[in-house]
Amino acid sequence: MKIGGFQKFSLLDYPGHLAAIVFTQGCNFRCPYCHNPALVDVKRYGQLLNTETVLRFLYRRRKKLGAVVLTGGEPTLQEDLKPFLKLLKAMRYKVKLDTNGSLPEVLQEVLDAGLVDYVAMDLKAPLHLYQLVTKSSIAGDTIKASMEIIRRSGVFYEFRNTFFDALLSARDLADMQELLRPGDKFFVQECRYGATLEAIDKPQNQQTPDSFSESAVCRELIGWGKSHHVNVSVRSL
Repeated sequence: MKIGGFQKFSLLDYPGHLAAIVFTQGCNFRCPYCHNPALVDVKRYGQLLNTETVLRFLYRRRKKLGAVVLTGGEPTLQEDLKPFLKLLKAMRYKVKLDTNGSLPEVLQEVLDAGLVDYVAMDLKAPLHLYQLVTKSSIAGDTIKASMEIIRRSGVFYEFRNTFFDALLSARDLADMQELLRPGDKFFVQECRYGATLEAIDKPQNQQTPDSFSESAVCRELIGWGKSHHVNVSVRSL
């Protein structure tokens, strides 16, 4: 595994469990607001961590930690993802996979093998803006295929969008509703401006954390979710 970072514990990243976080190096998207540029931009790559060292730590802490979150970058790009997940499951960890949904065949494989207990998939934009935001050639059908695979898997899952208000509008966020289905859990989270992949000026009218969660766009989205049986929540900074 190309491990670019490792957080030994987190109380926030796997609901109900104390978790460690493994950050994989490499991504096939180039979202300008990405707040992990050292895992995405080859020019900023740091030295890889030793996979065996990370696994040894996880083995020693298997009775204290309940879960491991695999994030990135994009974990499904890793050639040895499946063997790595098998080792985590052999240690009896719950496993959460964060993904951009660009490789549905990999998602299908690891879910069919019972190697993942929770999937969090980022929805970058409405489909007609996906290639613009991700600076990739990703097809909308690929994103929809990944969403369906996740829904059918039987594991816990969430979809989430980082509301990049320097590019996306309230209308764009509303357009994303067509991707969601009854029973989905959808989080909209505030964008972090600062150490991002590209230099982005913080919008002068950016909401404060409290006003973001209480903004009209968030209220309307939550109201829409209630009427369409979609669990919509807001994550502020």
